[in-house]
Amino acid sequence: MTGVEQARPRALGVPEQRSAAAWTPSAVPERSRGDHTHSEPPAPRVPVVRSSVRGQVLDALRAALLSGELAPGEVYSAPVLGERFGVSATPVREAMQQLAREGAVEVVPNRGFRVTERTARELSELAEVRALIEVPIVLRLVRSGVGRRLGSLRTGAEATVLAAASGDLARYAEADRAFHRALLSLAGNEQLVCVADDLRRRVVWSAGDLAVDAAQHVALLDALEAQDVVAVREVLHAHFDVPPSAVS
Repeated sequence: MTGVEQARPRALGVPEQRSAAAWTPSAVPERSRGDHTHSEPPAPRVPVVRSSVRGQVLDALRAALLSGELAPGEVYSAPVLGERFGVSATPVREAMQQLAREGAVEVVPNRGFRVTERTARELSELAEVRALIEVPIVLRLVRSGVGRRLGSLRTGAEATVLAAASGDLARYAEADRAFHRALLSLAGNEQLVCVADDLRRRVVWSAGDLAVDAAQHVALLDALEAQDVVAVREVLHAHFDVPPSAVS
C-alpha cells in the first residue's frame, strides 16, 4: 500500500484511448477544392482525441462521485484511475483538475486527489447562495408572464420524475441540471445560467431527496403557469430548503 487509496471503481464506459498513429490523413475529411491556403497550418488531430477522452473521463468521474463509488475523504491517484478506465493518466488528471475547480475534489500534492467532504453547514450555505441567485430570477419570470413559454419545460420536469423513480443519482443530477438550466435560460442571461450551473454541480444528492425534489419541479411549473407569485415563492423556498426570511 503506497498511502494512496487504490480504490478501483468499475469501468464506466470510457473507450480505449486511440493512439496518434490511428489518426491518419484518411481519417480526416478531405478539404474542398480551393479551401487550402499555403499559410494555413495543418489541423491538430491528437489534441482533439485527448479532449474527447478527457470529456468522457470527466463524465464518468462525475457519475462515480454522485453514486459514491468515489468516496468522500478518500484519495485517488490519476494513474490508478487511468488504468481502470483504460486510458493514460493525463486525461484523468485533466478531468480531476476540472473537478478541483468545481470544488468536488482537492489536490493532494504527490498523492492524487481527495474527494471533498461537505459538512452540513457548507451544504446549507450552498443552498442559500443558490436561492439568492435563482429565486429572484424565477420570480421575475412569473411577473413577466413566462407561463406561456413553459410547454417545453414539462418534458424536463417529467424527466426528473422518471430519474427519481429509478433511484439513479447520476441520471437525476443531469436531469435536474437540465431542467434548471432551461428555466433560468428564459431570463436571457447566459452568465447567470453558467454561475447557477456551477453551483448546482456542487450539490450532494441522497436517494431519499429525489422524489420530493422532482415533485417540486412539477409544482413550480404549475405555479408559474398560474402566475401565482405566492405559490412560486413557497415552492422555491421549499426546493432550496431555506426559510422565507433567507431571501426577500
